[in-house]
Amino acid sequence: MGLRKRSIGVALVAGAMLAGAGVYGVPAMANTSASAPLAAKPMLLNSITPTSGATVGVAMPISVVFTDPVASSARAGIERHLKVTTSRPVTGAWHWFSSQRVDWRPEGYWPVGTKVTLNAALTGVGDGYGRTGTRTYTHTFTIGADFETFVSAPGHTMKITRNGKVIRTMPIDAGSKAFPSWDGTMAVIDKQRWVRMTSCSVGITCDPHNPNYYDITLPWDVHLTFSGTYVHYSSGDPNPGHGQGSHGCVHLSYANSEWFYDNVKQGDPVTITGSPRGKAAGDNGYADYDLSWSQWLAGSATGAHTA
Repeated sequence: MGLRKRSIGVALVAGAMLAGAGVYGVPAMANTSASAPLAAKPMLLNSITPTSGATVGVAMPISVVFTDPVASSARAGIERHLKVTTSRPVTGAWHWFSSQRVDWRPEGYWPVGTKVTLNAALTGVGDGYGRTGTRTYTHTFTIGADFETFVSAPGHTMKITRNGKVIRTMPIDAGSKAFPSWDGTMAVIDKQRWVRMTSCSVGITCDPHNPNYYDITLPWDVHLTFSGTYVHYSSGDPNPGHGQGSHGCVHLSYANSEWFYDNVKQGDPVTITGSPRGKAAGDNGYADYDLSWSQWLAGSATGAHTA
């Protein structure tokens, strides 16, 4: 099922919007003679994920979103000022998903217990379109336990491991033939106790008389994609494991969905296999590991380096 409105698990950078407070440019009564330079426009960050101080899963990227587009010619310079340091050697790289979003991930998953710092020293750094950074942003976070989820769509099962050991196997229903789930690995975006899900919001149908119509609020919701994929309990499928099928989400029983909600955290990888839909795009949430390492490096302006 899908969201009435998309909820993305990114946190506003403290002070980022303050840096952009007010109106930039030339005021109506400003002196516009050649001797009076125009005020520089600031290069602002909309968000940095994860939030500083967070403990996240092994598949969580660092994701930086700019308020305005960054020119291709400026991306190498910006990458060099987005310095990632770690408590143990980790090889990774930046990847531009668009002119406004750039993510950093290791070649493989993060080692458990790694302390990570992003120092975004952007003061005086240009974006290629006349905007210049005005401050430094610092985020620190920790990689928690290796909590991984493996969903077999055709097998109707979910297996969970913690630090490599299987701790639970549960029956599930994934997407139907008409509405298959995404394949591939998606890092948990966030989780919510209740989410209102509607077929209209995800483009299935807005007609209440259509058999695929739904408008329902459901509990224990673990968010996997911006396009509306969740792991959750469904009152329409209270005893999953028999292949009933969903509109793309993964259904668990009430007790199992509550347990999963209580134990999973942002950045934990959920890997779905056997679905005919194909992999989610890397920027459809935090599905960064749906890209191979060579594909990842192809989107970097400076290549791999060891943090």
